[in-house]
Amino acid sequence: MAAAPDRPVPVLIVEDDVQLGPLLVRGLAEEGYDAELLQDGPSALIRSRAVDFSMAVLDVMLPGMSGFELCRRLRGDHPALGILMLTARDDVDDRVKGLDAGADDYLVKPFAFAELTARLRAMRRREGLAPNPRIEMGNVLIDSHDHTVEIAGAPVSLSPKEFALLRLLAQNPGEVLARERILIEIWGTVQHTDPNIVDQYVSYLRRKIDPAGSGLVLRTVRGVGFVLEQS
Repeated sequence: MAAAPDRPVPVLIVEDDVQLGPLLVRGLAEEGYDAELLQDGPSALIRSRAVDFSMAVLDVMLPGMSGFELCRRLRGDHPALGILMLTARDDVDDRVKGLDAGADDYLVKPFAFAELTARLRAMRRREGLAPNPRIEMGNVLIDSHDHTVEIAGAPVSLSPKEFALLRLLAQNPGEVLARERILIEIWGTVQHTDPNIVDQYVSYLRRKIDPAGSGLVLRTVRGVGFVLEQS
């Protein structure tokens, strides 16, 4: 068994499979998590406003509200919530849709329970990567506590993955980051993840920071990775 968290971490599980849901609750309890199971999106949304959950594990296919919609609403209410989505479909478009909805990671069914707990631990580590919650580079101010970005004093709307990518690059200014490192630090794995998804998010990020006068250049180093530099 892996080392348990120092104190029980409250985890919201939203899964309508009558066998899998209780298994997840019992397994996470054995790992030191305080897991609560709900079986539909609307109930989970209401419960999330009453309990300060640190993490959520959401099935994509749910009654009453899709997992994607629930993810979007949870992310809007709780910007710092760690969200892992479960799906039976190993499809790039589905993964991109979930990540754009605000998920931090994606796990394809069937999965090993050890992989689920490893991904939860990775999400907790990533939340603690930046000891300084505010990063300034060029004309860009990144606030890790509020998950906000300002460019030249104006707020810029980024998806959770775009925010995580910008923060990671800004934490390592002038350093070329390999695609594999970005996949591990932001998506939690290189398995079941298309490496081209990094290029897609770099493209999304460029479209938002380049016209806004960021004073930064997000450069591709062919065959290696990406680097953020001041222009």
